[in-house]
Amino acid sequence: MIRIVAIMMWHRRGQAVTLALLSLLAVAAAVAAPAYVRAADRAVAAGQVATATPAERALTVSATQNQRSGEQEAFGFDDIAGALLDLPGFSYVYAAEYPTVGIEPTAMVRSRFVYRQDACAHLRMATGRCMIGEGEVVIGVRAAGRLSLTAGDPITLTAARFNPDPRHPGFLTDGKPRDLTVVGTYRVSDPQDTYWGAHGYFARDAGDRPGEPVFADAATLQAMDHGSTDVSVDGFAGSAALAVDHLGALRTQLTGVGDQAGDLGAGLVVRTRIPQMLDRIDAGRAAARLIVPVLAVPLVLLACLSIFLAVGYSTQGRRPELAVVALRGARRWHRWWLACGESLFAIGAGAVAGCLAGQLLVDAVAAWRFPGVGVDAGIAPLRNAPPALLAAVAAALLAQRRQIASPVADLLRRTVLAAGGGRALAVEAAVALVAVVTGLQPLLSGGSLTGVGMFAAGFVMLALALIFARLVTLAITRVAGRALIRGRLGLALAAFPLSRRPGAARLCALLVAAVAVAGYAACAVDVAARGRRVVAELGTGADRVLTMEPVGRQQLLSAVRGADPGGRYAMAVVPLPPVGAGEPSAGLAVDSTRLAAVAHWAPGGDPAGATARALRPATPAPVVIPGRDVTADITATGLQPDKPVRLSLVLSSVTGLGDTIVHFGDLRSGPWTYQQRVPVCRQGCRLNAVALTTGIGVAGVSGEVVLHGLRSVNPVRPALSAAALADTGRWRLNAYGRLTTAPDGLRIALNAPNGLGDGAFVQPVDTPWPLPVAWSGDAGERIAGFDGGDVPATTVAHPAVVPVSGLGSALVDMEYLDRVSTDASAVDDPQVWLAAGAPPGIVDALAGRGLVVVRDVRADHVRDQLDRQGPAIALWFAVLAAVLATALAAGALILAASVDRARHVADLRALRAQGLPRPPVRRATLGTYPALVVVATVLGLATALAGWGLTGWALPLAGLDPPPLPLPGWPQPPVLAATGAVMLAVLAVVAYAAGRRTLREVP
Repeated sequence: MIRIVAIMMWHRRGQAVTLALLSLLAVAAAVAAPAYVRAADRAVAAGQVATATPAERALTVSATQNQRSGEQEAFGFDDIAGALLDLPGFSYVYAAEYPTVGIEPTAMVRSRFVYRQDACAHLRMATGRCMIGEGEVVIGVRAAGRLSLTAGDPITLTAARFNPDPRHPGFLTDGKPRDLTVVGTYRVSDPQDTYWGAHGYFARDAGDRPGEPVFADAATLQAMDHGSTDVSVDGFAGSAALAVDHLGALRTQLTGVGDQAGDLGAGLVVRTRIPQMLDRIDAGRAAARLIVPVLAVPLVLLACLSIFLAVGYSTQGRRPELAVVALRGARRWHRWWLACGESLFAIGAGAVAGCLAGQLLVDAVAAWRFPGVGVDAGIAPLRNAPPALLAAVAAALLAQRRQIASPVADLLRRTVLAAGGGRALAVEAAVALVAVVTGLQPLLSGGSLTGVGMFAAGFVMLALALIFARLVTLAITRVAGRALIRGRLGLALAAFPLSRRPGAARLCALLVAAVAVAGYAACAVDVAARGRRVVAELGTGADRVLTMEPVGRQQLLSAVRGADPGGRYAMAVVPLPPVGAGEPSAGLAVDSTRLAAVAHWAPGGDPAGATARALRPATPAPVVIPGRDVTADITATGLQPDKPVRLSLVLSSVTGLGDTIVHFGDLRSGPWTYQQRVPVCRQGCRLNAVALTTGIGVAGVSGEVVLHGLRSVNPVRPALSAAALADTGRWRLNAYGRLTTAPDGLRIALNAPNGLGDGAFVQPVDTPWPLPVAWSGDAGERIAGFDGGDVPATTVAHPAVVPVSGLGSALVDMEYLDRVSTDASAVDDPQVWLAAGAPPGIVDALAGRGLVVVRDVRADHVRDQLDRQGPAIALWFAVLAAVLATALAAGALILAASVDRARHVADLRALRAQGLPRPPVRRATLGTYPALVVVATVLGLATALAGWGLTGWALPLAGLDPPPLPLPGWPQPPVLAATGAVMLAVLAVVAYAAGRRTLREVP
């Protein structure tokens, strides 16, 4: 029997090879999915390690020790840290520091006295040399200029400690003075370099001073008489520590470090962000394990359908042989073996080759897309080969069941009715039911494709393919009948073989499903790529975003405008305060004059230029006090002595020197002149508000305050003319009274039965009111000001989305919002957005104006990170799935054409003998399968869109934690059209080649 089967296979070796190739592809698809997941695990880990920030590769162990208390000496800390941080692949830097006083003009600030191992290798000496012996120190170039120190000058430093008494803030000496020598001045090329760790050595210090420690060697630091010392060890993970195969052990080791630190004492602190990076890797791997199966399931179903179709077609071509075997009285076992043996041998051979082919295919893709990562060798992916083989065998047996069980009369009949009986309908109904159940799961679970939801895309597309195939068969039957009636023989001869063959409907379903799998893969790739671009660009805000140390708003504006006077590439940005505690930022305050030139802007909605102009209409000039001796002439009447009212002015330097609140104290009855020297106003200050406040719990406040003048003594110049001061239209009072015109000034009539609350603020009307605001999404009537108060808002523009903040966020002009704020606090997380054309020296220009960069984020770096996360890496399997789907469809098409060829040729020869012209024969042979391919391509793309609409929205395509931005949900039509065109071209060429071969055999 085996010999007979072998002879049969040799006789039909073309069909056997095609069936073996289809089996190879089916098993390869099943093996490729887990193999790709394992490769993606490594690629995700390698990508996240490569794009990790320095803080995510570092580990710091720190403690505070006091040598006077008998604790271990500062540098005996090595023994503890060395035992604690015995992590392979880490390099370590030891550091120690304590505060000192002596060179600063005031004890309000201190000098950081620092030892850091190998500091000289990372300092760029501007003058002199680096320290090499005890008693030598180096200082920063700006500190040297500020303190008039040069290389070779002697200095005296004394260890200090902070005085916690709020009545006498500052630093107190904590040791004996030590004479030292400044041997050089330094600059730092990259303050954010990994070597410096997270100690903030160069962050902005108190006042206007940039952070520049005094560096000394270990002997000098230890020899000075001092108290508490902050000691630390910074460990930096090298490539060996972050090797892909070592990450699991690294997490365990870090957990052990934390446990040991707890055992050694509460004073030992371990800080690291390596676990955050490892968590991101785990999340990326989880996303890949979700996306790959969603794409693999339809591919495996397509493979099973192709096996079913191929075996059914090949068995159908052997119906006369099976009839002869049945007529000779062969036993059922022999009939079964002769019917199935040929297919089973081919499937088995293809399955064995498919195991190897699937792994090699994944290895090739990994080597191409993830060079240097390597593959995770092992047999784990082969565990899917036996189930895949069993599925292929089951499909083969199911396809041959009808031929084995059919009577001899049916087997001898040349014309076979198309499959459309009750059993076929029951199978298709079952597939549709499974599609409905799996398709509902993502909706019911809130967007999760876990569990049966993972099969949703595959079964939805399979069900639609079967439905479309049945409709196409009915349509072809009708077309064939009409064409024959109308005498269009070529069309009729092309359509009748498809309408009368039971395998034609299955072939159509397979082609539709193959195009749908490729189309679904294209949808995922396109939507994900555009989503990552949106997250990288709109989620970052600009090409480059610098986050600064806390700074005043006017300081930020002035520094950025000074660094980019033309407004071509830099813009100051501050996140708006949240509307409630614990809430995210409500939007952005920006220097709107630069919005169109700098910010990434989403299409749709109002354009950036129009939005910027709407946010900043023309306004009256602000009230400016021209000098540092700020003077207010005021007459107070009717105030009660036991309920004193305090007077303050909220001022902002017009040159960016800072913001301040000038407190004049309690108002006195009668006319008085109040004066304060305000250093930040030496070049002029803008008036933000005149503040009248009381103590806590004071109620029943009433009286009148007349503001006669605001001026500067040096230079002697009024801030406003008397007429402008008395014009109530130029002033605004927030609450607790009303403004009227006095004969010689502005009268403020206070009436606060319940007290002044946070204060009565008289502000110049130098901004629009309510404030112009652009809203994405639903517009609000108020926004939170910088001072935490509510600011009335009027909507002037509707951008599609506010960069970074997303939908439902506000965009407001930063300077206008600052003018209506009544505080002088520094803002957290101030930012400078830079356009692509920003010059390389922009960071230095900003630093020269007092801004200290603490974080530097680039949109292209964010895009690189997203491209290396699990979702992006998993989607390369979509390309592999599309290629395999195309190959399966082409193979099935070739097999179907080869099986049909003999019978089709015989029919056409008979018709030619009866006088059928050559042109109809040509159209019938060359147009049958290409026409089917065209119809299947159109329906396949529609099926892909339907499957995508039901399941694609639940895939985490844009990244692990995308911001609330309007991410694309549907593919671009050109991308889907291009995918269909490629599939159509490949399958049409195969179909045309099969038709050409048939035509050559017809005389």
